[in-house]
Amino acid sequence: MYDMYELKITNLKKTYLLPGRGLSVRKALPQKKQALAGVSLDLAPGLYGLLGPNGAGKSTLIHIITGTLAPDSGEVLWCGKPASGIAFRRILGYMPQQQGLYDSYTGRRFLAYMAALKEIPRKTVASEVARVAAAVNLTAELDKRLSAYSGGMKQRLLLASALLGDPKLLILDEPTAGLDPKERVRLRELLADMAKDRIILVATHVVSDVETVATKVILLRAGKIVDAAPVPELIARYAPDQGLEDVYLNVFGERDGK
Repeated sequence: MYDMYELKITNLKKTYLLPGRGLSVRKALPQKKQALAGVSLDLAPGLYGLLGPNGAGKSTLIHIITGTLAPDSGEVLWCGKPASGIAFRRILGYMPQQQGLYDSYTGRRFLAYMAALKEIPRKTVASEVARVAAAVNLTAELDKRLSAYSGGMKQRLLLASALLGDPKLLILDEPTAGLDPKERVRLRELLADMAKDRIILVATHVVSDVETVATKVILLRAGKIVDAAPVPELIARYAPDQGLEDVYLNVFGERDGK
């Protein structure tokens, strides 16, 4: 039954207008930056790493998929239908790179609030909050105020929020930022297990986040997909007998962000 889940992205384009540069305000003309230049992808259940340097277009692509940004052209389809509206939001879990948190909230109250936004039935909220907190190793800290949370704890809280409602499409933007090595490993293992019956897209510039667990890795540079393939195939093409970090270096001309 899980084969029926499909995310189809067709020819997405997005251009931003940047403040102009000139000798005077009068002479300064807006500059165009093409963030996405015709991105197309077909994703079935599995874990996909989205790799690229800063400015490659990763966040723009994510914002378009999640519906927080409109493309100039192209489309995003979930199971053959436009990826929008209440039905799509119910199957979507999204962990942004940054999100404002209310320091006066406890972790439990924050997750309950996010569960209400996702329209999770009130009678199941408590058990759902407990489930996602356990998944990210945050149970013992649920009743602490967020002002006492470390950066890594806040990252785990945001991941727990994304897991509410058991989403079939999970999109994570730099999910390991602030996590210690042990928690990074725990996250990779959790995502690898979850990817058996849903689509997970992980945007990162740290190759170790996805090297051992990704179904495919998508290489994005200057708004264009350079390649999208399983890790062994990428290594064979771009860094024979080496590793994914060497692929990153050879394709992008710089090391990853570790």
